[in-house]
This record gives sequence, C-alpha cells and structure tokens, in this order.
Amino acid sequence: MHHQSMRSNKDIYRKFSSKTGQIAVLIDPEVTNTEERLRQVVEKAEFSKIDYFFIGGSTVTRSDFQKATVILKKLTKIPLVIFPGDHQQLSNEADALLYLSLLSGRNPEYLIGQHVKSAQEVFALDLEIIPTAYILIEGGNLSTVAYVSQTTPIPRDKSAIALNTAIAGVLQGKRVVYFDAGSGAHHPVGGVLVQQVKNQLNTTVVVGGGVRSIEQIETLKSAGANVIVIGNKIEEDIDFLLDIQRYKSKVEA
Repeated sequence: MHHQSMRSNKDIYRKFSSKTGQIAVLIDPEVTNTEERLRQVVEKAEFSKIDYFFIGGSTVTRSDFQKATVILKKLTKIPLVIFPGDHQQLSNEADALLYLSLLSGRNPEYLIGQHVKSAQEVFALDLEIIPTAYILIEGGNLSTVAYVSQTTPIPRDKSAIALNTAIAGVLQGKRVVYFDAGSGAHHPVGGVLVQQVKNQLNTTVVVGGGVRSIEQIETLKSAGANVIVIGNKIEEDIDFLLDIQRYKSKVEA
C-alpha cells in the first residue's frame, strides 16, 4: 500500500512551518516549459538559494505541466511543490501537492468538485499531500484564477472576512493558509492580514500574487508569512533572483 507512505511523509510541510520569509518561485508551465528557459531559471534560483519551486497555472495543459515537471526534477534538487490550477495538474515527479480548497468563493467545483474527479489519482500518488485553505484576495485587477474559478476574491479592505475564512479553513483541518492576490496583481496581499492570521492562529501561511520587490518580501516576512511566492516578476525580470540572493544572504547571515 504505497499510498500510506505519502501520508506520513511531512518533510515539505515541516519545512514550510519551520521559519518565516522563505521564497518559492512559481513556474507557470504555459509560459516556461522549454528546457533552455527552465535551465536559466534553475541556475539563478539555485544561486539565490530559493527554498521551493511551485508549479502550476490556471490554464495549463496536462502535457505542458508534465513536461515542465519532468525537466525541473532533472535539473534541480530544490523541492518541487504542485500548486494545481485544476484536477489534471498532478505528477509523481513532484515532492508535494498543495491540496487546495478555494474557500474564498462559493463555487463548489473548486471547493470539492475537482477533488472528487481526481480522488483516486491523488490517493495513488506517492508524494506528500498538504491540505490547503486557498483564499483569493482582490489584487486590483481581474485575476485569471478568479475568472477561471468563477469566484469573487475577498475585497482588500475586508480583512475580517479573510481572517474568518482562514479560521474556518483551519478548523476544517487545513494545515496551510494560502492567500493569493492572483498572478500579476497590482496590490499584493497586505502584511496586516498576515499578521492578524498569525496572531490568532498558529498556522503556516503562504502568500503570493503581485510580489515584485524585496521591500514587499520583507514586509510579509516580518508579518509572519512562512513562504512568499514570486511568479510574474521573474518571468519579466529573471535578475530579480539576484536581488533575492542578496536578501537571503542578509537574512541568513
């Protein structure tokens, strides 16, 4: 029964929880799926000592997803975590799967529907499954994930709703709270919200969407974010990874 082993393998979750200010680079296989492009990202990411690669996207084909996952695993030892846009984005090549329930919207398809479709496939995967409360926060533009999931993000100024959604998720047994302003957001998730969640819940928090500066990373870290996800910024400016390297070496000095 190899699927039992996956249940006890908690290395990535433990690592998520171990400290604040860790960095994940999000690879969208629709944009970045050639070996040449992935190698460029990997070389700079390894130099920068990033903590994780996340892989996934809202509109990725299964073949692009599989291709990018296989190439990444071949190129690097940095842990690879699936951040799935739908039930097809699965692979045994990865180290862990963020098992996302989209709790901020009211579309049952992304709350449980996609999960039922892929239940047998996920159960058979030999990797770590991390139950995740996935909460969209309005980022100043219509995000692809809001459009595809047909859900409305929580308004930025309604932190009480976001906080209560996070609490409800943790009470349901979710081990990670993931606040996402969406790819290319004009406004990333605020540090105040992260701080409120950390003050009330002893839980692991991941934040992504629109993070484009070291100052924003530092704000989120000091608010208590365990993992900060950088996506679009690296697609536009791969040398941002060099700024991250400076930030990481300063933090770890």
